[in-house]
Amino acid sequence: MSAPTPPPPTPVERVVVVDDDELIVRALGRILEGAGFEPRCYLSPAAALEGLDADRPAVIIADYMMPAIDGITFLKQARERFPLATRILCTAAEDFRVALQAVNAGEVYRLVSKPWHQGELVQVVRQAADASRLRRENERLHRELTSSNTQLHAANEQLRGVNQRLEEIVKARTNALLEGLIAALDYRDAETQWHSRRVSYYARRLAEQLGVRGGELEVIAHGALLHDIGKIGVRDHVLLKPGPLSPEEWEEMKRHPELGWALCQRVDYLKPSSIIVLQHQEKWDGTGYPAGLAGERIGLGARIFHIVDALDAITSDRPYRKAQPFAVAREEIRRCAGRQFDPALVDAFLQVPEEDWDRIRRDIETAALLAADLAEGPHGDHLLRALRSALPV
Repeated sequence: MSAPTPPPPTPVERVVVVDDDELIVRALGRILEGAGFEPRCYLSPAAALEGLDADRPAVIIADYMMPAIDGITFLKQARERFPLATRILCTAAEDFRVALQAVNAGEVYRLVSKPWHQGELVQVVRQAADASRLRRENERLHRELTSSNTQLHAANEQLRGVNQRLEEIVKARTNALLEGLIAALDYRDAETQWHSRRVSYYARRLAEQLGVRGGELEVIAHGALLHDIGKIGVRDHVLLKPGPLSPEEWEEMKRHPELGWALCQRVDYLKPSSIIVLQHQEKWDGTGYPAGLAGERIGLGARIFHIVDALDAITSDRPYRKAQPFAVAREEIRRCAGRQFDPALVDAFLQVPEEDWDRIRRDIETAALLAADLAEGPHGDHLLRALRSALPV
């Protein structure tokens, strides 16, 4: 069995001694060396100050009465040059009052009277060395903490940049997925995409009027964009039938909110928007489908959508009638407040300037016309996808 590794030796603390009396300097040096310290002895305060950078002492002991510069002045200068050292002043009894002022001013750690008692002197120096060691340790920990904080700040900045890039990637992929879903429905019903774009913008504008901001605003815009995505699961002869639907066909059509909701459940970041997809045919008075929900049991996003969907339906061309003016839509929505629509949301809708709705419609119409032109070109599919992706959700 191998012997345990001995602990590392305790480093020898260095003590600077300054006195103009050579006999006292030698005596102090022998006492300190015998107590396990490494003395550095000087007869001149100036020479001691010059040697501080090289000595780097734990303790400085200085006589009070010295020629050219007294001990208090010397220790003050030593403190400015090397503040980590603990300072001790040796003084005769008649100088004690002056020396005590130096202690109170913070220039001196302790006083040692002349003549000194050897045991008391060694004890004071050891206490001073301990104080110096603690001061150095505190400074080391402070440097390490500062360095750690700097590194942590740099790491946080790097992590923030990574998270921002990840957020951009997720956003790009989300938009690409939304575009893919809408494009898939567009293959079935050419009008659906631009209707979906309009109501998405409309829903965002009405939500802003209500004070909705941030992520909830995006959820409402996404839900409005995808509201009819469940129609992908409706058969062509039902979805595209020009005349009235039979009761059986109507039941199939009424399943599209649930089909759309189920489709959105497969994508985590579409789940919040799926409530709008599921509830977009519910009415304030409970006469809608699929669940017959009423009042505020219907989610806010779905209640917003129901109003802007009516706005778009009334102001857009239909096979059975031409588009109606905004004033007609406004009056119809006002009339149906409390039945089809949430009355509080209708009030907010009526406060939105008509030019805001007109601007949204014109922007989407411009995009639709451009898309039609691009689709006829040699790179039509690619350019059309680029245009759709450029449109904010």
